[in-house]
Amino acid sequence: MSDDINTQRLVRVVPTLIRPQTGLLSLFFPMVDVSEEAQIKFDVANGKRRISPFVSPSVAGKIVEGLGRLTNTFTPAYVKDKRVLRPGDANKRLAGEKLGGNMTMKQRRMVHLNNQLTDQVDMLTRRQEVMASEAMRTGKVTVKGEDYPEQIVDFKRNPAHTITLSAGSKWGDSGVSPMADLEDWSLTVLQNGGGAVDKVVLDTKAYRLLKQDPEFIKNIDKTLGAPDSMTLSAMAKLGLSYKGSIDNVQYWVYADWYVEPESNAETPMIPDYTVILGSDSVEGVRHFGAIEDEDALMAMEFFPKTWVENDPSLRILLMQSAPLPVPYRPNATFCATVR
Repeated sequence: MSDDINTQRLVRVVPTLIRPQTGLLSLFFPMVDVSEEAQIKFDVANGKRRISPFVSPSVAGKIVEGLGRLTNTFTPAYVKDKRVLRPGDANKRLAGEKLGGNMTMKQRRMVHLNNQLTDQVDMLTRRQEVMASEAMRTGKVTVKGEDYPEQIVDFKRNPAHTITLSAGSKWGDSGVSPMADLEDWSLTVLQNGGGAVDKVVLDTKAYRLLKQDPEFIKNIDKTLGAPDSMTLSAMAKLGLSYKGSIDNVQYWVYADWYVEPESNAETPMIPDYTVILGSDSVEGVRHFGAIEDEDALMAMEFFPKTWVENDPSLRILLMQSAPLPVPYRPNATFCATVR
């Protein structure tokens, strides 16, 4: 008897699923790169503001060494999300189904499988968002898990781009100007080769403090340069709320959470009183290493696979991926804890 659900069918279905392209990935890691190699290779540019050397016109030109690039390699942790679907699941009336049931067991099985597949993709995307948050906040990504020794991927961001304000200089303290801080931090990013900051992302508590700054209230413009209504609606679904712009810098408030696997506690994507600065200059890329499965044998973001076990009778649904978000210009990012 042929199986009406197979891996090839799932591979065709997955790209059509609506995926939660969450806030930080959407703002700072819009590009995707898939590889057929287990190792991910990425270059970090070594930038210096050099000037041309002066020499006499009657002597030979001076040799100027190229800046070069620092090439990094990393084998990302492997994601293997495995689900078991039992025949009895198809006997249960689905949420929203007419009382008494108006679907066949095969139809319920397909709905149940699609729900599980969607949940796998959601969990994988949320995992990438957590990694993107850590990269933007710390300039590093910590990778650890069951049967995977802890490793830290260090993008070599300038240490001055990660700060925690001390007593007397915290937002909300007497005489402290959040707008002056933001201008100074933006200048630090520019000076260290990160380009011009055009996006500031705050959690709700940091934004409450920013709103107390008279300079912010005076200058914030909610219409000039604002994204269109469709974009704003889409970003709102990703946890982002647009608050306006000042001098072509957009201000966004971000609120989203995830369940920490080790503690099982609901955790904010960015901690309280966090301010992140960045721009398109981050050149963030969502990298995916090779899927190490005999049935895949191609570069993919993730690979769904299914098969049937006969005794006991059940269906296995497996999702595999090897993700790593990389900010190619780490000095285009900056993070401050302001309270």
